[in-house]
Amino acid sequence: MAMSSQRGDRAASLSTLCLACGMCCDGNLFTQVPLAEEEAVRLRGRGLVVILRDDGASALRQGCAALEGRCCRVYDERPAGCRRYACMLHVALAADEVNLPEALGIVAQARTLLAAADAALPPGPAAVMQRVREALRAGDVPAAAEAARRHLARHFQRDV
Repeated sequence: MAMSSQRGDRAASLSTLCLACGMCCDGNLFTQVPLAEEEAVRLRGRGLVVILRDDGASALRQGCAALEGRCCRVYDERPAGCRRYACMLHVALAADEVNLPEALGIVAQARTLLAAADAALPPGPAAVMQRVREALRAGDVPAAAEAARRHLARHFQRDV
């Protein structure tokens, strides 16, 4: 197979993975994305709410208001933090450590674990993993929530 064809196949697989997942945008992996001031101005102009962090810097709250289903409606103008981020599963797929069906299976398992955690936690408007983190701080974490936390930590979260 030609090298450019392999790159095209890999890019298509990575895109398929991201569109099946969306957890970096839905509030399950992050609570906010830091913004440069010009990004904040641009995103406000697109109708998104930009918050001020405790340090005075602008940020975009997650679950992101630009996320429609699992697609970003400001994808071409997304912030640098969003452009740079690749979860561990994305990195593993890009490095051929897992194939696309395996990666999609890991995403499906994450969704199943998140649904079980959601059912085990008190209801609330925050993303499931934000509620799991609240339960951790309170010292009352249901087993289903802990299973979801471990799965996401193993396959998705990485230091940025």
